[in-house]
Amino acid sequence: MSLQLKTPATNAYSRILGTGSFRPDVVVTNDDICQWIDSSDEWIRQRTGIITRHRADANTSVLDMAEAASRRALEDAGITAEQLDTVIVATVTFPHATPSAASALTERLGATPAPAYDISAACAGYCYAVAQADALVRAGLAQHVLVVGVEKLSDYIDNSERTISFLLGDGAGAVVIGASEVPGISPSVWGSDGSKWNAISMTHSQLALRESVLGSENELLESAVDEPLEEHANPWPTLRQDGQTVFRWAVWEMAKMARKALHEAGIEAEDLAAFIPHQANMRIIDEMVKQLKLPESVVVARDIAENGNTSAASIPMAMDRMRREHPEVSGKLALQIGFGAGLVFGAQVVLLP
Repeated sequence: MSLQLKTPATNAYSRILGTGSFRPDVVVTNDDICQWIDSSDEWIRQRTGIITRHRADANTSVLDMAEAASRRALEDAGITAEQLDTVIVATVTFPHATPSAASALTERLGATPAPAYDISAACAGYCYAVAQADALVRAGLAQHVLVVGVEKLSDYIDNSERTISFLLGDGAGAVVIGASEVPGISPSVWGSDGSKWNAISMTHSQLALRESVLGSENELLESAVDEPLEEHANPWPTLRQDGQTVFRWAVWEMAKMARKALHEAGIEAEDLAAFIPHQANMRIIDEMVKQLKLPESVVVARDIAENGNTSAASIPMAMDRMRREHPEVSGKLALQIGFGAGLVFGAQVVLLP
């Protein structure tokens, strides 16, 4: 007689039960930015749509922001931290390679011994985490999963660098995902394009990059480094990007992925109540709206105007704000899509709480 392994009872569906966010108090204007780069408020607004961005002070950490957003999401979902089965944190700015931000956050919240781990997928990290939380709940491995997107990008900015520094802000957004009697998260559309691996990068210097574990002969690294070493003497890693490459990829390829996500969800654009894209650039958002042919009835998140680009935090922060400012979208469908360094992308249609 052969033994049969026991498997967990599965859940048919999952959905977002609650949202929360945290925005730091320090507001950085375009005029403030122009102290460091040769630009103007008008140019930044026209090129990016950004008016201000929030940045954390020296005493506010990644964990502080994640905890604040998480507690608000738990309260909104109507559950306690003890009911969490898994904690997933999407971030690229936690200053420790190991241990994870998620394990420390779990202890702060009182969710121990819930499994906890981080995801490093940059601006797509939140959507990657939602895909995993959805799978965990439907597989019966968890009943409540906390997903947090959090970044303190200001720690990795060279203020004089012109390709990306003026875009970036700090913050945290969180959602609680749990079992549902109705479909609340569509099949995820996610993937990567490593041929553009070096389009957005966080590096120490030319020397540090060439001596990294990937090796100095690696073609991606060689193509990523074309500036003299003396121009990048800062030993702390800083962000930079090839703006034109990222813009073209985001506008054309991500519109295709968004349409694919709608197809996987079995709906049309007119069935949406909201569109919540990664807050990378207002021009990218506006172009995607045009390509998707979204009707005017769809509420579009444009949180970037006040908060800048917050990478993995941008979608959950924008979702939480939209729910408060547009209560009419509650209980309705939203398309969310994240895309960024890697280059990586992820998208789902979700039922808003």
